Amino acid sequence: MPRLTSSPSTTLARHVLRAGALATVLLLGTAPAALAADDGPSIAHVESSRTGLQVLVNVPADATVDLSGVAVTVDDRVAESEARLAATTTDVRRTAVLAIDTSNSMRGLRFAAAQSAALAFLDAVPDDVEVGVVSFAGEVSPLLEPTTDRDRAREVVGALSLSRQTKLYDGVLAAADMAGTEGQRTLVVLSDGADTTDTPLADVTDAITGAELIVDVVSLDQTGSAVAPLRAMAKAGSGRVVTADSGALRRAFAREADVLARQVLVTAQVPAGVTATEATVAVTLPTDTGDLEARAFTTIGSDRAPAATAAAGPAAEPGWAPPAWMMYAGTGALGVGLVAVLLLLVPAKPAPLSAETVVTTYTDTVGGRTPAPRADTEQALAQATHAATEVLQRNKSLDARISQRLQSAGSDLKAAEWLLLHTAIVVGAGVLGLLLGTGSLMIGLLFLALGLVGPWIYLGVRGSRRRKAFDTSLPDTLQLMSGSLAAGLSLAQSVDTIVREGVEPVASEFKRVLIETRLGVPLEDALEGVGERFESKDFAWVVMAIKIQRQVGGNLAELLENVAGTMREREYMRRQVAALAAEGKLSAWVLGGLPPAFLLYLVVANGDYVHPLFVTPIGIAMLIGAGLLLSVGVFWMSRMIKVEV
Repeated sequence: MPRLTSSPSTTLARHVLRAGALATVLLLGTAPAALAADDGPSIAHVESSRTGLQVLVNVPADATVDLSGVAVTVDDRVAESEARLAATTTDVRRTAVLAIDTSNSMRGLRFAAAQSAALAFLDAVPDDVEVGVVSFAGEVSPLLEPTTDRDRAREVVGALSLSRQTKLYDGVLAAADMAGTEGQRTLVVLSDGADTTDTPLADVTDAITGAELIVDVVSLDQTGSAVAPLRAMAKAGSGRVVTADSGALRRAFAREADVLARQVLVTAQVPAGVTATEATVAVTLPTDTGDLEARAFTTIGSDRAPAATAAAGPAAEPGWAPPAWMMYAGTGALGVGLVAVLLLLVPAKPAPLSAETVVTTYTDTVGGRTPAPRADTEQALAQATHAATEVLQRNKSLDARISQRLQSAGSDLKAAEWLLLHTAIVVGAGVLGLLLGTGSLMIGLLFLALGLVGPWIYLGVRGSRRRKAFDTSLPDTLQLMSGSLAAGLSLAQSVDTIVREGVEPVASEFKRVLIETRLGVPLEDALEGVGERFESKDFAWVVMAIKIQRQVGGNLAELLENVAGTMREREYMRRQVAALAAEGKLSAWVLGGLPPAFLLYLVVANGDYVHPLFVTPIGIAMLIGAGLLLSVGVFWMSRMIKVEV
């Protein structure tokens, strides 16, 4: 074993895997490095936590490493670190499972050599490594769960017995299951024969890859095609196949144990400038013959401590972090409270008073006593509406805008009531965003913005549809008024005919005209108010024609009929233009809405991927530039497809 001098320093990790003549970068989260490190340094295992990274580095057998000089970078940024022998600590769990072939083909010197090699492995492996034993022949026997009790392990190895058949694949699967899911897990497989089961080799390799195991295979006196399945398993576990005879078997097992004994554990902090969950980690190991380097693209975790905590060094203790369920519980409680408040604000239908209540109320009133006020939902709603009214009185422009939008949309709500409803929607949207985003502040703010803008958009869409319906039904309305006037009715009576026989929203607006005229408003002014509320140029022309006819005289019925005909032609032309421009409008909607919609999807589905766009200067600049370019494009597309008729 080489001499290793320990001393604290700065570090993280790197690893190079060979596949043929090409070197492929290893993603440590899914494919661990092989234990055998005779050809160069490698990273065997990486764990991430809130306090940093725990990196196990394999050291070549001929290297003398000065741990005080270890240097680590993460994405080319220097990271604070500390290096020490893995055998001197239990910070990272290390597990090795021996899967030993006990078929009859091992009879004689082979079996004795296998037992001797396994005992040599137990003698050389570090004390902190938990060792398990699985034997396979006609049956697969999990003989010893991973333990540091070496005496018990020696007893199990000494009691091995032979039987027929070779359930190699099932034995490897059982060893993989025994290795567990924590820390660095290694399988050392010894076999001298081909598998005799129906288990597909693909199932074994998939299980090894999915469990992120290191698999080294010792092939005993096998050549040719018999070694191919062993190579496939070793490749799936990023290990290698060691071909040995009975005499070299002990040396092969001792070398595997020696690799574990020479491993170095590096504890490192992720630099503050690294925000991604995956990064290239590089470890430089100073030796007496020069610096050795290991490099790997690895998962560095998304639950690490913030930079302020990381700066405290490896010894700093992280503060208390509430569990995830508390966030869900708190957000849910806030939502339930909001719903309860809204339910309390909804006025309840008053229950019929009993005879006793009526008599009691009457006697209290006659006796000069005032009944005690009752705090019910109507009173709470009245107080909230009064508060909203006072807010609107201090902001007349907001009151006017809300009232105008409500009138255009045909809503019966008052401005104060709409303000209360809008506030409830904003708060509810924010709570919903926190629930759907699992506490993400960015998603919560996004839903809060949608709740703020959404109701206004709803009023705008509803008002636009109402105006369109008014303009569409206006020619028929004028035709009906013209017929009424031709039949001898007055203009006020023809308006009443529209109220009784017209369609919405014309009927309700003309009903308002009648009510205003009964309150003393001139008929022409009341009709002009309809045109202002609907922003209808066509109806404004109609009102202008009525005013001119009232001043100079003429046949109003014929005038309205001509105006109705003109409007029908314009409506026909408007619809024809809309049909011709439909494709352009659809393209504009798709091209303008697809980028922000896809960004919203990425924020919800894979927030870490787009997170740099919102926190880095270049990301924010890209967002601003993309928004400006998209706005210019949408503006020009809207100008191209908008045709005035």
